[in-house]
Amino acid sequence: MARTTKTAMTTTGPPPEHTPGDGHGHQREALHAGGAAALTLGALGIVFGDIGTSPLYALQSVFSVDHHAVHPTQTTVYGVISLVFWTITIIVSIKYVTLIMRADNEGEGGIMALIARIQGVSLERRWAQVALVMLGIFGASLFYGDGMITPAISVLSAVEGMEIVSPSFEDWVVPITLAILTVLFSIQRFGTGAVGRAFGPIMALWFTLLAVSGTAEVVNHPGILRALSPTYAITFMGEHGSTAFIALGSVVLTVTGAEALYADMGHFGRPPIRRAWFGLVFPALLLQYMGQGALILREPKAIDNPFFLLMPHWSRIPVVILATFATVIASQAVISGAFSVTRQAIGLGFLPRLTIRHTSREAIGQVYAPAVNWGIFVAVVALVVGFQSSEHLASAYGIAVTGTLAIDTILFFVVVHVVWRKPLRTAIAGGAIFLTVDLTYFTANLPKVAHGGWFPLLIAGLIFVVLTTWQKGREILTANRTELEGPLRDFVDEVHASDPPVFRPPATAVFLNANIKTTPLALRANVEHNRVLHDNVVIVSVVVDRVPHVRETQRVTVDDLGYGNDGIVHITAHHGFQDDVDIPRTLRRASKRLEGDIDVAHASYFISRMTIVMTRKPGMARWRKKLFMAMSRNTSNPVGYFGLPDDRTVVMGSHVEL
Repeated sequence: MARTTKTAMTTTGPPPEHTPGDGHGHQREALHAGGAAALTLGALGIVFGDIGTSPLYALQSVFSVDHHAVHPTQTTVYGVISLVFWTITIIVSIKYVTLIMRADNEGEGGIMALIARIQGVSLERRWAQVALVMLGIFGASLFYGDGMITPAISVLSAVEGMEIVSPSFEDWVVPITLAILTVLFSIQRFGTGAVGRAFGPIMALWFTLLAVSGTAEVVNHPGILRALSPTYAITFMGEHGSTAFIALGSVVLTVTGAEALYADMGHFGRPPIRRAWFGLVFPALLLQYMGQGALILREPKAIDNPFFLLMPHWSRIPVVILATFATVIASQAVISGAFSVTRQAIGLGFLPRLTIRHTSREAIGQVYAPAVNWGIFVAVVALVVGFQSSEHLASAYGIAVTGTLAIDTILFFVVVHVVWRKPLRTAIAGGAIFLTVDLTYFTANLPKVAHGGWFPLLIAGLIFVVLTTWQKGREILTANRTELEGPLRDFVDEVHASDPPVFRPPATAVFLNANIKTTPLALRANVEHNRVLHDNVVIVSVVVDRVPHVRETQRVTVDDLGYGNDGIVHITAHHGFQDDVDIPRTLRRASKRLEGDIDVAHASYFISRMTIVMTRKPGMARWRKKLFMAMSRNTSNPVGYFGLPDDRTVVMGSHVEL
């Protein structure tokens, strides 16, 4: 009877520490280096749509908001344009593109990457680490709230351009907007790579239009260039007090999409995003805002819609069409960002297994999450139908954006000090500067809560409850299941001491178990009820490390449990939270390091299907237990998630208390 034996390496400890650039990080850079121009164009089509369409509604919102409206005078216009310039420069160019994008997690960005970096270190005060992680989870929840408003306000603002062409189109704005959004969410399944290739040239044309139209007005009124001086912003804030402060709530709309820019980094990499930003996007936005400012000074009535009124009359219909395409692309930026954040949340244990589809054979980070896609779609439709216009939506927009900006700042400078080991005074000084800016804008947006800003906060609150409920319930369930399973080594001892001995058919059985040290429930049931233990037993534990990718050479560790050639072996398969899990493939690679008849091609796979029994035990409120159970019933099929063959997989049930 053949037996498997341990070879090469045995370990029960954690895998070697991963540093940025390990594993798939090198593969990603190689892929990105191979097509820099294509990736830059793709990034242009996916990453910058949100911030690139802000000129459609940002200045209009500043000068056209109820009784707090800023009246267009030279002082106010220069002051607002100065605020816009320095807001984009400080928040996007310096904070995100130059600094925060350096805090990637093996090429992946977004607030979940910051959370993973903080979870990966040990802080002296455990409560501080927990508080930071919870703050990050709330920031991720705010990002989802932002992601629901962006498609609604962007597409609405573009379609409303038809009213400039002819007021008779007013009744068609909402139906056309809903039709466009339906098409947008329907094409997500084709992947961000394909969408980016299609959208890249359109966005290149869009940013060229922004630059050219803005430049034409600036050339006629070059005095607007003086607004780049920060003194005009300071004068405006000083002379107009509360009105100027409220205006900040609209000025911040010029940087919507900064977090999406960071979250989408995993789709294209850091260099293409930086090249596109400094080479085209940043200059085009500044020229456009200065052009709108010059137009408002020349023609104060242009505050009704400065973007479309900046265009020659003959070009407005083509510009409406182009703007509609651009706003569809703006929506794409936050949608693809939501997919990335969702996948990272699943890998870090904040969400149950959802269906995640890879949409590219070359780019690792390009994914599609059907449940997230259609969930956002339903919320977007509700927003369009409920608010009816971009002006009304602007009153709800900004609170989630500024909240996320502030949380990103806090987490980033914690990473600077704790992970990068920079002096505490450096982290505090840098954090204080950026946090002052973020919190100023956040405070300016607080009055919006009563005028629609409650919606993204409500969505964020609900998502936060879902994420934390799953995390807490998972901890309780794991503890109870561990107690039920019992130590693996004790079980192996019992099997060896069994009299009469269990029957051992000449075949290979693979048992999946989340805990490395406990007995799979399916294995225990097979022995206790069927008195069967296969000749070759492979117990596989999948460990998701807090890095996006794990090198192939560091992925599998083998342990014979101290019994030599008795046919029972334990394999630990390490994956990053962005890696696909494929157990048969993992076994094929591991079998090269084992002796014996590990027949992966004909192996039977056993998994434990848990039935959760709700109890009155403390730990979670009853309503949260019900929520956790509802979520667990909607997790993706483990057979598909682990890549197991349907015809050779046996599911064995068990009851675990919650």
